[in-house]
Amino acid sequence: MKIVVCVNHVPDTATRVNISTNQKTIDSNGVTYVVNPYDEFAIEEALKTKEAVGGEVVAISLGNETNKETLRKVLAMGVDSAVLLKTEEAMDSLSVAKALAQEIKIQNTELVFMGKQSVDYDNAIMGQYVAAILDFNIVAAATNFNLSGNKIIAEREIEGGKETIETSIPAVITAQKGLNEPRYASLKGIMAAKKKVIEEKEIIISGNFVNVIEMKKPPQKAAGKIVGVDASAVPELVRLLKEEAKVI
Repeated sequence: MKIVVCVNHVPDTATRVNISTNQKTIDSNGVTYVVNPYDEFAIEEALKTKEAVGGEVVAISLGNETNKETLRKVLAMGVDSAVLLKTEEAMDSLSVAKALAQEIKIQNTELVFMGKQSVDYDNAIMGQYVAAILDFNIVAAATNFNLSGNKIIAEREIEGGKETIETSIPAVITAQKGLNEPRYASLKGIMAAKKKVIEEKEIIISGNFVNVIEMKKPPQKAAGKIVGVDASAVPELVRLLKEEAKVI
């Protein structure tokens, strides 16, 4: 079985992000990029599935030359090969989904893993888009996954409990934290990754449905106010919460 895992190259959430001078993108200077954390769970599940049923795992990433850094890390974890859909253009979620779906068709696979969301834009829609375009079944935010033949039994957390889903391939599975414990790349894996080929494909964007007009940082929080140090401050605190903060 050929398994595809989609991975994104995102800013580390601990990195201070600034807005570029065009006010439409982030300034990448000094920004540390990492494998999207939710995609790590998807990678691990793809590798576990390969170990259980055989086959190969292909990673697909969309972006520019810097995405190779993430793909090398993925290959070092044990992924067999990688494809970089190369572009310098800004793309909305639907354009990204169309490009990924087209490559998934080319790969002729019926099982796709990806993170439930990307920590840069947090849209949490990519898996659903890709599944809809391909007419695949979808299990979103899976916390447990089992494949037996063509049948999938998966579990996802819902408010107040858990939901067990039965479906079949072809399917897209988006990974939630708790699905597994992602493995670390071994020294052997890191050395092997250097010899693995990352196939590059230039892609053309037909047009976005959503365009960024402006990015700006939220206003700085106002300085705090101390209204007292003992119980005598309670009436004034209540008044401020009602009249100024308007939260009660």
